[in-house]
Amino acid sequence: MKNVHITGIGHSPFRKHQASIEALITSVVHEALADANVAAGDVDEIYLGHFNAGLSAQGFVSSLVLQADSALRFKPVHRLENACASGSAAVHAGVRAIQSGQAKQVLVVGVEKMSECADVGGALARASYLPEESQFDSFAGVFGHIAEQYFQRFGNQQDALAMIAEKNHRNGFDNPYAQLRKHFDFDFCRQVSAKNPVVAGKLKRTDCSPISDGAAALLLTSEELVAPDKLTAKFTTIAQANDFMPMSRRDIARLEGCEVAWKKALQASKLTLLDLDFVETHDCFTIAELMQYEAMGLTALGEGAKALTEGWTYADGCLPINLSGGLKSKGHPIGATGVSMHALTAMQLTGRAKSMQLADCHYGGVFNMGGTGVANYVSILAAN
Repeated sequence: MKNVHITGIGHSPFRKHQASIEALITSVVHEALADANVAAGDVDEIYLGHFNAGLSAQGFVSSLVLQADSALRFKPVHRLENACASGSAAVHAGVRAIQSGQAKQVLVVGVEKMSECADVGGALARASYLPEESQFDSFAGVFGHIAEQYFQRFGNQQDALAMIAEKNHRNGFDNPYAQLRKHFDFDFCRQVSAKNPVVAGKLKRTDCSPISDGAAALLLTSEELVAPDKLTAKFTTIAQANDFMPMSRRDIARLEGCEVAWKKALQASKLTLLDLDFVETHDCFTIAELMQYEAMGLTALGEGAKALTEGWTYADGCLPINLSGGLKSKGHPIGATGVSMHALTAMQLTGRAKSMQLADCHYGGVFNMGGTGVANYVSILAAN
């Protein structure tokens, strides 16, 4: 298999943008190509992660990437959609295109513009299993239900959720791309208040990622084209596992698809979880991050809170989680999220993460999830 490197990165701020989807795409494409020092005409294929599902009136978006440079005209473009993991679906498809030998330079883009949708909750709820789960009018309702089931089985976890929210906001304060660069202390995140109301079930506002617009892009390059002095992040392994959509067919107090994807990735890479220096994981809601500690194997089932009380997942812990602030602070423009997670992981591994930077890091992990643990993508990257 050919080694695949991230050689170029483009990333917009995540926030409410006045710019169109087209403008967001073209901006990050220009940035990624310039960062890689690669001409648009040298790109072999393009992969775009985009969920939409009614979030945007522009339903057909793949060829908007060509607007960035006329030299991209007639290049094959593929749109990938796997709910909130659409960005990682595009990244993994691009990696496989190079590994298979069909491409040497691949452009990957993720984009979403959620702010122009009048019914964001309804659009996101379409990622649930509607024949059985249509009573939830938003994904916050779905994850609020999951949190209630988890609490019933493992006890009240409000302290743990507040610790995750506080940690991710603290980390996100140092991320120039983050939408919510605000410090929220534990007490604020823990208590229901006028500024932190209950949103659904056990989830308060501080437990939920915000509505976001944004885009990110990567230039993926086959190893033989990488200049010897170029600082890159290299894919050690990728893994994917899709689970049943209906929650009725799964134990919703655990993320079994996440478990499978992590096991596959770690086995293929011949690494252990604690060989990684950090992980960017999918905290669409704080309960999701808590359950992912267990699914990745950091703690036993039902003991995710231990990773917080022992300090393991903080910036100075044995496995820092979401140094970027995660989706909770950075924002979650659906199709852009997975691409962003890979971009920020590559920045860490190449020493370009500025105030977010960890010292002496060699391996980073990414977990991106679509739906209620339905589409599960893990990437392990290494500094080259």
